[in-house]
Amino acid sequence: MKTTVRFTALLGLLSLVGCVHPTVKTDAGTRIETFAVKPTAELVGRGRYLVNHVAACMDCHSQRDWTRLAGPIIPGTLGAGGQEYGKNYGLPGRLYGRNLTPAALKSWSDQELLVVITAGVSRSGKPLFPLMPYQNYHQMRLSDATAIVAYLRTLEPVENQVPASRLPAPLRLALRLMPHRAQLRTDTVALSGAAYGQYLTQMAGCADCHTNRTAGKLIRKAPFAGGMVVSINGGTLRSANITPDIETGIGRWTSREFMDRFRAYDPSTHSAPNVQGGFNTIMPWTLYAGMTDADLTAIFEYLKTVRPVRHKVEVFTLNRQPR
Repeated sequence: MKTTVRFTALLGLLSLVGCVHPTVKTDAGTRIETFAVKPTAELVGRGRYLVNHVAACMDCHSQRDWTRLAGPIIPGTLGAGGQEYGKNYGLPGRLYGRNLTPAALKSWSDQELLVVITAGVSRSGKPLFPLMPYQNYHQMRLSDATAIVAYLRTLEPVENQVPASRLPAPLRLALRLMPHRAQLRTDTVALSGAAYGQYLTQMAGCADCHTNRTAGKLIRKAPFAGGMVVSINGGTLRSANITPDIETGIGRWTSREFMDRFRAYDPSTHSAPNVQGGFNTIMPWTLYAGMTDADLTAIFEYLKTVRPVRHKVEVFTLNRQPR
């Protein structure tokens, strides 16, 4: 009875909290309320690059073939959503990558897309679970956010009804109480070197996977030290340590070796092998392989500046014998 009363009271509180009202401003303090995109070939090209190779949005918002190494995107599903995230990722519920193609977003305004990408609130006022890494985009360049919106409008429309995500009521309340504010850069100062690498690393969400978690939250004391656990292919996958620790991280790597690690998965030269019953990874290598040498170099320069953490990670353990 007490449990029922508490749950009912919680639902009542949820209804009182109501819709979330996000704020999107520029770094000059100007509130963005009438955002509209005028697409150009250059803008769409920049958006295509960011969506597919830096932010790697299609990693979560497409269907991936997990019978093959690194789960390459299944043809015909680009941006159509439907991929499930739940207990296998240690999440308290079931979440699904949404459909980003015009089949689902054609009625959304550019302003609504900007808000959901950078502040994490849908057009209905519903806050997103931060599996969608909008917190990484809070300080995105306004020009990059504009490019992403422009490119999403050009995706091939794919009709795909994605199931509604399910989260416990207490968590839904917590999401509504979170601040949903973005302060976008206006490109007044060009970034370069490690500073630009830090910007790219945040957009790419490297810390999201390469930092261990407790109760779903990142362990901030050891960023990039690896150890996040995912169940995949009958085994346990743990993210690698990418701090510059000499023994257990990438401290001995050269910039060339770092780039070559990504280039090895270039879809134009690499055919993902079948991995049924063995090692697999959720790292979207085939997407990140499309980053430019300059951007990969900048990311490497930034990672060399983070605090080295001695943390040896056993990347994959098979939980069962392959058939």
